[in-house]
Amino acid sequence: MDDLVQWLGQQLDEDERIARRAGDSFRQIGETGVIVATEGDRAEECASANWAGVAEHIVAHDPARVLREIDAKRQIIALHHQLEDAQEMLDFCATCDATGKYPEYPCTTLRFLALPYADRPGYQDDWRP
Repeated sequence: MDDLVQWLGQQLDEDERIARRAGDSFRQIGETGVIVATEGDRAEECASANWAGVAEHIVAHDPARVLREIDAKRQIIALHHQLEDAQEMLDFCATCDATGKYPEYPCTTLRFLALPYADRPGYQDDWRP
């Protein structure tokens, strides 16, 4: 497995761990900055933001949405898996190869998926798209 793919999987695992610890979802109380976390039948105030825009952002990125996004990213990673051409001695992307060219592996799609995590330890500058 390519280093970038392994590292990216670790970042998604960490995002998933954090999202699952946060509860089921968040909701904002009216136009206030008060944020309520829900888990099952339980609801509890968990934060109060000085700006309603901050509360809106937190609610828009609640755990359920984050988990759906992680799942989608994992499916994209699975589509862009590594293949090897023994004759050419090249590694290429199974999905991007449909263009008839041998794109470099990891492909640009995987490099873009990793880019939001560039500030985390282990990110390598040569992974930049």
